[in-house]
Amino acid sequence: MDKIVLLDGGMGQELLAKSKQKPHPMWSAKVLLDEPEIVEEVHCDYIKAGSKIITLNSYSVTPERLKRDSSIELFENLQNKAISVAKRSKDKTINIHNGDLNIAGCLPPLTASYRPETSPQFNESVDQYYKIASIQSKSVDIFICETMSSINEAKAAVTAAKNFSKPIWVSFSINDDNTSTLRSGEKLIEGIKELKRLNVDAILINCSIPEAINSSFQELKSNFSTIGAYANGFTSIDALLPGGTVDALEKRKDLNPDKYSDFAIKWVKSGAKIIGGCCEVGPKHISKLRENLVKNGFQISSKAN
Repeated sequence: MDKIVLLDGGMGQELLAKSKQKPHPMWSAKVLLDEPEIVEEVHCDYIKAGSKIITLNSYSVTPERLKRDSSIELFENLQNKAISVAKRSKDKTINIHNGDLNIAGCLPPLTASYRPETSPQFNESVDQYYKIASIQSKSVDIFICETMSSINEAKAAVTAAKNFSKPIWVSFSINDDNTSTLRSGEKLIEGIKELKRLNVDAILINCSIPEAINSSFQELKSNFSTIGAYANGFTSIDALLPGGTVDALEKRKDLNPDKYSDFAIKWVKSGAKIIGGCCEVGPKHISKLRENLVKNGFQISSKAN
């Protein structure tokens, strides 16, 4: 029986749906700061749905974002709060996962999703990723460098994470026009080649529409062994600007749990070992995906190998 890692789904949109606050440039970090109980609730929702890995709610807790949208003094406190909330969620649901649950550290775009041209220079990026990873490393089982939109962005995150002896998964975000290019315009295959040189443990595609992942999956499968995907449910990401709020983005109306599961099961049958969901893919989607994985004879695990 093949083992499949089932990630959680999108965190930010779930938090905003439950929060009493209006969308803020700090995004999910604002909810973490003011309403941490909601973050814990969403983590638990995903665990109950069948997720075997939950990712820290620290996607927007980077030095660059905090300097721009709030206060850099919040950095260490919010990173540690994300860790403590994830740990509480894991402890609270021990009767569900029976210890087969991992916590993933989050190394996200430092300045803005999908806009790698706004990232700091390489060495500064490495330094900032190191600050994030050094706090998370004592409490996480793996690092996910996610929504990487350029090769340099991915290499900087991996270079920093390499200091902490944890498995490293890298997830690229690709253009939604089905051209197998990163958001930077660089070819996906070139990104895969660079990451192979860095000996990462898995390469994925995330925060892209499922149709674009479909068109790029064979290229991923042909060039790396441990692969995966977790798509978003946006109609388009073009309206989101650095420092903007996520209410500029529109949710697809056609990507219900059944349809999303059909996409993801196809990736699994094509060789994916790691699947989950990104923005606008919630606990109901993950629950349906877990159900269909079991129905198709797969064993759900927290480890890719």
